[in-house]
Amino acid sequence: MTSTVSESSYTARHLSVLEGLEAVRKRPGMYIGTTDSRGLMHCLWEIIDNAVDEALGGHCDRIEIVLHRDSSVEVRDNGRGIPVDVEPKTGLTGVEVVFTKLHAGGKFGGGSYAASGGLHGVGASVVNALSSRLDVEVDRGGRTHRMTFHRGEPGVFADPAGGPDPDAPFTPFVDASELAVTGKVARGRTGTRVRYWADRQVFPRTAVFSYDELVSRVRQTTFLVPGLTVTVRDERGLPGTPGAEAPHEETFVHHGGTVDFVEFLAPDAPVTDTWHLTGAGTFTETVPVLDGRGHLTSQEVTRECEVDVALRWGTGYDTEMRTFVNIISTPKGGTHLAGFEQALVKTLRKQVELNARRLKVSTKDTSERIEKDDILAGLTAVLTVRLSEPQFEGQTKEVLGTGPVRGIVAKVVETELTALLTSSKRDLKTQASLVLDKVVAEMRARLSARKQKEISRRKNALETSALPAKLADCRSDDVERSELFIVEGDSALGTAKLARSSDFQALLPIRGKILNVQKASISDMLKNAECAAIIQVIGAGSGRSFDLEAARYGKIVLMTDADVDGAHIRTLLLTLFFRYMRPLVDAGRVYAAVPPLHRIEVIGAGSRKNEYLYTYSEAELAATLKKLERSGRRYKEDIQRYKGLGEMDADQLAETTMDPRHRTLRRVRAQDAAAAEAAFELLMGSEVGPRRDFIVAGAGQLDRARIDA
Repeated sequence: MTSTVSESSYTARHLSVLEGLEAVRKRPGMYIGTTDSRGLMHCLWEIIDNAVDEALGGHCDRIEIVLHRDSSVEVRDNGRGIPVDVEPKTGLTGVEVVFTKLHAGGKFGGGSYAASGGLHGVGASVVNALSSRLDVEVDRGGRTHRMTFHRGEPGVFADPAGGPDPDAPFTPFVDASELAVTGKVARGRTGTRVRYWADRQVFPRTAVFSYDELVSRVRQTTFLVPGLTVTVRDERGLPGTPGAEAPHEETFVHHGGTVDFVEFLAPDAPVTDTWHLTGAGTFTETVPVLDGRGHLTSQEVTRECEVDVALRWGTGYDTEMRTFVNIISTPKGGTHLAGFEQALVKTLRKQVELNARRLKVSTKDTSERIEKDDILAGLTAVLTVRLSEPQFEGQTKEVLGTGPVRGIVAKVVETELTALLTSSKRDLKTQASLVLDKVVAEMRARLSARKQKEISRRKNALETSALPAKLADCRSDDVERSELFIVEGDSALGTAKLARSSDFQALLPIRGKILNVQKASISDMLKNAECAAIIQVIGAGSGRSFDLEAARYGKIVLMTDADVDGAHIRTLLLTLFFRYMRPLVDAGRVYAAVPPLHRIEVIGAGSRKNEYLYTYSEAELAATLKKLERSGRRYKEDIQRYKGLGEMDADQLAETTMDPRHRTLRRVRAQDAAAAEAAFELLMGSEVGPRRDFIVAGAGQLDRARIDA
C-alpha cells in the first residue's frame, strides 16, 4: 500500500528543469571540475584561452593578465574584439550571447577559427555565471563598448567614486539589454578586456589564484604560440608571492616554438640535439550541422590535423612529456599521445634490429626486446596537434578522444624519426648511435633489475649467496632496523667489523674513489665493479626500475675518513645515489657518518681513570679546551688528530661513529631536487667551464686553515 502511495505522489511536478546559467550555478563541478583553487584557475584559463585563440588565428600578439588587489582578475588582448552587432536568432548582441548563452560562440564550424582551445561554447558564459560581477569592454569599429553582469545577468552597477565594486547596487535590464558605448578609439584599434570577481557563494575564501601556476601556464603558452607576448602583473600583495612587497610584473615571449620549450624543460645533459618533427594528415568524420532552418543534419566533413613534435634524449632516466591540442594541455594524454608512443616503440625496435650486431643484441631472444619504458628513459618531448573541433573527454579537456589523430601522429613521427635515425650526415649518425646505445643500455638495466628481484632478499646459511663476497651482512632481516655501512677502504673494514653490532649492521667496503657517474653512461656505471656491488647489495635496482620497497636495508650510512679524500668519496657516492637511487634520498634513508676529528685525554683526579672526549670540528675543540681550563681540569697536550677511520680502535669507532646510542648521523636530503641536480652537474658534470668559474668566484673566500694538509 505504501509503495502505491509513494509512486502516485511522485509526478512530473517533482522534476526540476534547470535552464541556462542556472544549471551552471547549481552544478559547477560539471563545468569546471571542482570549486576549490583548481576550479578558480580553470575559470581564468577559459578567459585566457579565448584570447590565445585569437593569437592562434593570427589576430592578436599581446595579452595582459592583471591580478587586482580587490581579488578580481582582468584579461586584456588586442584581438579582433567580440562581435558587437546583433545575432539574428536571439536578437542579442554578440557580447551578450557569448557571456550568457551556453554552447554559443565562434568555434562551432562557422569559419572564425581553424583551430581553437575553446570548443564547447561554455567557457565565457560559465565564468560569468560563477562571478559575482563581470565587466567586459570591446574596442571595435572606432568605439569602446561595455556591458556588466551580476551572476550572469546583464544590467548596471551603481559604482562608487572609488571604482568598480561587486557589492554596489545592481539594476538588471528588464525590457531589453543595452551594450553601452563608453568612448572612442582609433578605427584600427581592436581588442577585448574582461574583468571579473569570482562569486564567493560558489568558491570558498580559501580558493585563491596561484601566481606560480599562472606563470607556468603563461610561459607554456608563449612557447606554443611563437611571437605572442603575455604580461602577468600581480597587485595583490599576498605574503609568499613575488609581489608581496610591491606590484610584480613579468613578460613572456618566445620565438622558437616547441624546440625552445624542450630546451627549457630538459632536466639533464643532452645526448642528442632537439629534433623537430612536423607533418600533417587528413581524416573524415560525420558531424551534426545546423541547416538554414535551425535543424541538425548529419554531414561528412574533412578535417586536417597538423602535428608538431620536438624531442631530445638526455643522459638521465626521467621522462618529461607534455602534450597539447590547440595549445590546450592534455595532462592525461589521449589518442595523440598513444600514436606518438606507438611510433616511438615501432621505430626504435626496428632500428635496434637493424643494428643488432653492433649493439650485441640477439634478435632471436624474445627477452631482449625493447619496451616503451626503455625508450622513454631520459626523453624530453613536447607533442602538439592542431585540428578543428577535437573531441575531448569532458569539459576540462584533459584527454583527447578524436580517434583518427592516433594514426596521423604515428605516421608523421615514424616517417620523420626514421629519417633522422638513418641519416647519412655525420652529426646525426653519431647522435642516432648514442640513442640506440642508451635504449639498449636501459633494456639491459631493466633485465638486470628483474633478475635481482628474483633473488631472495636474504639468504640463509644453507643457501648459496649471490651477494658480493666482501659484504659482511647482518643477521636480522628486519628492513626497518637494519643498516648498511659503506666503508672507505679495507683497513677501516677490519676495525668496523669488530665495532659493529652484527645483528643489524652490515658492512660493504669500497676501494678508493668510485666512478663519477655524472659523466659516465649507464652501461659504464653498470660495468663498474664498485657501483654494481652497491646496487646489488641494496637490492632495489637502479634508475627507472628502482623499487624502494625492495631495498634490503632501512638506513644506508656512508662512512668515510674526515679528510678531503673522504669528502670526495662521499660526494661520488652521493652522486650515484642521487642519479640512480634517488627514492632512497627522497625517503631520507641515506646518511653520512660523522667520525670525530680529535680525541682529548683528560687526566683523572686522584685514583679516577683518565677520561676521553671527542670533538668534531676545530671550533668545538677550542671550546672544549677552554671549558676544561676554566674548570681546572688537566689534559694531555698531545691531542690526537684522526686522519682516518683506520686510526681508531674498535671501541673508539663504535662509541663515536657506529653505536646508535652515542653516534651522530647526518641525514642526506634533496629538498629542492632541481637545485640539487644543478649542484651535482656543476661540481661533477662534464662541463669544465662553469666549474672553473665557480672555483674562481669562490677563491677569495678560501680559508687556508680549513685545508687538511
